[in-house]
Amino acid sequence: MIEWEWSMRMIFGVVSLLVVLAIVGSLAKKQLQAFTDGGVATRMGTAASAAGVEGFSGGDRGAGYAVPGGVPGAVAADTGGLTVPQQAQNIQQQFKDNAARAVQQGADRNARANP
Repeated sequence: MIEWEWSMRMIFGVVSLLVVLAIVGSLAKKQLQAFTDGGVATRMGTAASAAGVEGFSGGDRGAGYAVPGGVPGAVAADTGGLTVPQQAQNIQQQFKDNAARAVQQGADRNARANP
């Protein structure tokens, strides 16, 4: 009796797992088809052209977003002729400096609060 109950639970578990995998696979396939069939990029390109936005690269896999009038406050990145590893090191150093500054500010604030 116990062996039959155990085997039924196992069979039910495997069948449930297969049903869940089939549902997830079906949803994933639909999501991928929306991108590969030009669904999202084509709709974005059509909407952008209808809005009169020029320079939109919709319809391909590298679809971009065109912002009319640009982005306020946006500044072009100045690489200064540095290589990518040098830029990465500079960014890491900036994060370290900012973290050290924040820790020091916290220590200073605590020192002022506890005379």
